[in-house]
Amino acid sequence: MTTKTYSQEQLAAQPIGYWAREAAGLVIGGLRTALAEEQLTQPHWWTLNHIARAPGAWTRTALTEKLAPFDDQHTDFEALYADLTTRGWLTETDHRLTLTEAGEAGRLRAHDRNAKVHARMRAGIDDTAYAATIDTLRHLVANLGGNGDLPS
Repeated sequence: MTTKTYSQEQLAAQPIGYWAREAAGLVIGGLRTALAEEQLTQPHWWTLNHIARAPGAWTRTALTEKLAPFDDQHTDFEALYADLTTRGWLTETDHRLTLTEAGEAGRLRAHDRNAKVHARMRAGIDDTAYAATIDTLRHLVANLGGNGDLPS
């Protein structure tokens, strides 16, 4: 796909809200579609990744408190944990969550699907331009009273 070239003056006059919302909708929609191919939602994805990075470290309560602020779908996290357990993807020992081999395999399949969305999104955009965009958006967020720090 070829993107038309505009002058810096033309681009600087564009409404950031329109472009930010348009990009967010397409990125989130693409990721949600990719995850749905594994019968997963974004909160499933976040859950799998957090547990994979720290096996046995998360309790349901702590992980729910960490993820809920990012969830625009009003997820029932208890139902999500039950779903992952029923699939055989998640185990719980002493209230600590760990992925099973099947859970890690599912997470990796979902990762591969998401990577394809990211590659399509980043086509023709080098790391320098992408990083500058993220940094600009962080500053816009901070200037408007939001948290401009990178999520942990």
